[in-house]
Formats: sequence, structure tokens, C-alpha cells
Amino acid sequence: MNRCRKKFAKPSFRLAGYGTRFLPVTKAIPKEMIPIVDKPVIQYIVEEALQSGIEEILIITGHGKRAIEDHFDTNIDLELQLRQQGKTRLLRMVQDISSINVHYIRQKHMRGLGDAIRCAESFIDNEPFAVLLGDDIVYEPERPALRQMIEAFSEVGSTLLGCQEVPLDQVSRYGIVHGLPTKDERIVRLIDMIEKPSVDEAPSRLAALGRYILTPDIFEILRRVQPGKGGEIQLTDALRLMADREGVYAYTFTGTSYDAGNKLGFLKATVEYALRRDDLGHDFKAYLNDLLKG
Repeated sequence: MNRCRKKFAKPSFRLAGYGTRFLPVTKAIPKEMIPIVDKPVIQYIVEEALQSGIEEILIITGHGKRAIEDHFDTNIDLELQLRQQGKTRLLRMVQDISSINVHYIRQKHMRGLGDAIRCAESFIDNEPFAVLLGDDIVYEPERPALRQMIEAFSEVGSTLLGCQEVPLDQVSRYGIVHGLPTKDERIVRLIDMIEKPSVDEAPSRLAALGRYILTPDIFEILRRVQPGKGGEIQLTDALRLMADREGVYAYTFTGTSYDAGNKLGFLKATVEYALRRDDLGHDFKAYLNDLLKG
């Protein structure tokens, strides 16, 4: 696992860094800072990385994302207030957040996920690294999705995509993998990858869900990728080129996935995380039952 100790989560970007699906709230607040219950989306992702053994975190930010840096920074005034009020549990919580070792690089031009990854080249230091997207949350309390992938990476030693099967009528929302089976039923070798195919075009129901472990070879390949629609450099194009010359694999991780960049996915995550809470779950479930009874 120590071969993959460096990681960065890239907040997603649309319309120069604003999440258009969540306007008007994202006019002033980064989409990644919208809370699920009482914790911002990006904190769930950072915590998954830490629980998976990641030691260094780089967040690729953009215009309007300063609130992310503030969230993981020290807030002396807040800590003093909590200490004076004797709220030791809350004090410990905010201190734990600010103790996380986070670095930042700003993506100056919104040119796609591939370009965001290129921004991190000097940080990676020629080591394998993980990428977690800022929209995708996975609930798996026993074995975090990224930890599963790090263990699988130790077997294949090559670039690895985190995937799950999605319903056939949802394949057009994702990058869909065409792969060959291996001796491990959770791992397939990538032959091709089709971005948001129609149901008829989809080679499988295996969708890439915002988790990658990449080898440093990806940077040389990204430099060769030609910009596509909107001038964006797509990671999918780079992975297809990489698969032509070396092994690229897709791993089916376990856990419940939520697309927090989608309103319905965000609402599902909010409800289900609230129901799991010891301090909220019982009362919230009772409320929902009463609501359904009308």
C-alpha cells in the first residue's frame, strides 16, 4: 500500500468551476462543499482516502473553490469559542479536520479531467497515485472502495479503474468498460472504454465511478491526447491509448455509490446517511414513515 501513498481528489468542474445542476446555491458555494447531513461532500471523499492508508492529499481546485481550502484550514476563533463553551467533542472534530495534511494546486483553465491530472505531475514524484473525483461518494464502512483498489493494484501492478455495474438504462451517464475477464472475477482487462454510450452501443454495464489508481506513465500519454469537445483533455482518451500499449484494468469494488453531483443522487445520499446516524436515524425514520402515511 505504501506504493500508492499519494492521492488527489479533483473537484468536478462545469461552467468555469461551478456546478450548474445545483444553481443557485453553487453561485457562491462550491458544489463539493454542499453538506450531506452535516459534512461537506468532499470531506467524505478525503476521509475515504485517509481510511485507505493515503498519506498525502492534493486537491486540484479552480475559480470559486476557496471554501474548500478554508474548510481544511485551522479556524482559531471557532476553536477558542468551542473551548470556552466547553464543547470538547465539537472542538476535537474541527481540530481533526484541520490536522489533515492537504495540499492544493489550482487548475487555471477548465480543460477537463486529463488536464487536472497533468497539473499534479510535479507532486506525484514518479509514483503510482490515486484519483478520487469530487462528486462520487462510496459508503463501505468495513473496506473503503479505495482500499479495495489498492489491494487489487498490488496484484495487477497496472493502472486500475474503480467500477460497478449500473442498470442498463443508466449506461448513457457513464464511461462504460469493454473488458476481458481475468482469473479474479472482480478484475477485467480493459480493451476499450466508451464515454456515455447509448444502450445499443454499450459493451457492458460496467461503469467507471470516480476512482482511479494511475501509474506515472499517464502523464506522457496525457501530453499526447488531443483536446476534444470544449477543448477538454479527457482521461478516458488517455486510458484507451494506455490500454493499447500496456495493461489497464477495471476493478469492481463493493459499497453503495452515490453521484452527489446529481440532485437525485445527492438526495439519496442525504437520506441514507441520515438514517445510518445513531443520533438521527431512529427519529428520522419515524418521520419518513409518518410522511409516507400521509
